[in-house]
Amino acid sequence: MSQKMTVQLSSTAAPAHWGDKAILSFTSEAAVIHCIESDVYSLIQRAARKLNSQGLTAVELEGVDWDLESIWSFIQGFRDSKNSDDVSWTALSENDEKELNARILTTNWTRQIINKTAEEVAPRQLATMAAEFIKSVAPEGTVTTKIVKDKDLLTQGWTGIYAVGRGSERTSAMLQLDYNPTGDENAPVFACLVGKGITFDSGGYSIKPSAGMASMKADMGGSALVTAGLAMSILRGLDKRVKLILCCAENMISGRALKLGDIITYKNGKTVEILNTDAEGRLVLADGLQFASEQKPELIIDCATLTGAAKMAVGNDFHSLLSFDEALSQKALNAAQEENEGLWRLPLMEFHRAMLPSNFADLANIGSGPYSPGASTAAGFLSYFVEDYQKGWIHMDCSATYRTAPSDKWAAGATGVGVRTLANILTK
Repeated sequence: MSQKMTVQLSSTAAPAHWGDKAILSFTSEAAVIHCIESDVYSLIQRAARKLNSQGLTAVELEGVDWDLESIWSFIQGFRDSKNSDDVSWTALSENDEKELNARILTTNWTRQIINKTAEEVAPRQLATMAAEFIKSVAPEGTVTTKIVKDKDLLTQGWTGIYAVGRGSERTSAMLQLDYNPTGDENAPVFACLVGKGITFDSGGYSIKPSAGMASMKADMGGSALVTAGLAMSILRGLDKRVKLILCCAENMISGRALKLGDIITYKNGKTVEILNTDAEGRLVLADGLQFASEQKPELIIDCATLTGAAKMAVGNDFHSLLSFDEALSQKALNAAQEENEGLWRLPLMEFHRAMLPSNFADLANIGSGPYSPGASTAAGFLSYFVEDYQKGWIHMDCSATYRTAPSDKWAAGATGVGVRTLANILTK
């Protein structure tokens, strides 16, 4: 077994021969990270990425300057998509150690399930694995689950999930998980978390080009995010009843697949004309949001890798927030800031709801016009399936979930960004 490299922190600049802006230098005993910028945590993450990209897989963080946030920043940068990284650190306080281990456990689960191939994570498997993960972190007796699958989806009125997944040989599913630590089966539901769980997105008949399809195993990232967010909130002591709803399907092409011009009639009576089969995430989320509304919660949060428009707007480092609720939006933005995660608000107005005209149904599944604001109209579409869309609902378009290529801070693949923000919203 090879010896781990020691990594230390320093508040002084690197020796001159390393360069006056160097964030890393090396001695015979250790690698030294020079914290010479105001955004120290970003610097530490970048330094860790440099070390990992040089082939290091095992390090020990040494010295009194390492605290919870600096260790966490290093771990995020040092991770790679092949799970070959190994980081140890000097002891923290009991509370900080508990929090750090919770972050590692939940974000590792998120990253690993997103990075798995679509062959390994089919819709029913996603629902099952998410349920088992929540059960593994929750106190005994606090979790009940139900997985509605295949034709039972139609029987119970979840027509969007069924329609999107009917072209695949793999059965679609909806996970309905109830975390209830109160001991009262009639306790009110505090929050519902709804996740898009498209385990592979070919685009359907509106087929994606190969370059755009290669990363579509990650289109279930919203489901992974809400699952891990609930798990972390439980580990942080969540004492309120929360329901987790995952809308799981595979968007494939076959003689049974959803076609352009098809019309879906939803449980709430809304009819939707399909003008683009690659705008399928909103079709499955519509079912999840209706189920969530039936629970009469104070808060509904849905998470989805929903639109390319959001990624064009905020890039790969932020999730987008869209909501009609000003106070709740500010709470979510504050939560992200507290957790040092990227969240940015995009516009959502009443007129966005009117930008989905159809000649044959109540709505089309995409906006019209050459300058249709894709992220906003997608959220506008979802609002038709939330009972009180103006209060207590936020939609997160999750552009920071997955990276197709490494950056100076992140390895390629899933990131785990947003897990802490969701936990913060639920527990604070």
